[in-house]
Amino acid sequence: MKREYPELPFVGVGAIIIEDERVVLVKRTHAPLQGEWSIPGGILELGETVREAAAREAMEETGLKVEPSDLLGVFDRVVKDDAGCVLYHYVLIDFLCRTGGRTLRAGGDAAEARWFKFEDLAALGLAADTAEVIRRGFELLRHRSQR
Repeated sequence: MKREYPELPFVGVGAIIIEDERVVLVKRTHAPLQGEWSIPGGILELGETVREAAAREAMEETGLKVEPSDLLGVFDRVVKDDAGCVLYHYVLIDFLCRTGGRTLRAGGDAAEARWFKFEDLAALGLAADTAEVIRRGFELLRHRSQR
C-alpha cells in the first residue's frame, strides 16, 4: 500500500529508548519528517505484534537490542496537502524500551542515531507528539526511581 495519499491509515510503532538520563533519536531519511530528529520506529508488519515491531524497528534503525515495556501513548499523525487531501495518515503507538546491549549505530531509515539529554531536546524542534511521549518516558522512569 502506498504511504502518500493512502486508502487506509498505517499503524506505526515507536521505541522510546532511555538510558542514563539520555534518549536515542534518529534523523529520518524519508518523508514525513525527512531530515528531522525523531523516535526510532516504523510500520507494523503483517503477523507482528506492536511490541515485536517496536523491537525490530529499534534494531534496524539504531543497532540496539531493546525490550518494549510500558505503553507511553497512542498518537494520530495526519498530514494534509495544500488542497486539504490526506497526504499521510499514521496511528503511532509508542513504547518505553530497555536496552539489552549493543552499540548505537544508524541503519535502515535512519541517516543518524544519537543519544540526547532531555534538556537538549527543546533545541531540536521535535514534533509536539514526539516531545510529549519522550517527556512521558522520562517522567515514568523518574517516578520509578523515587520509589
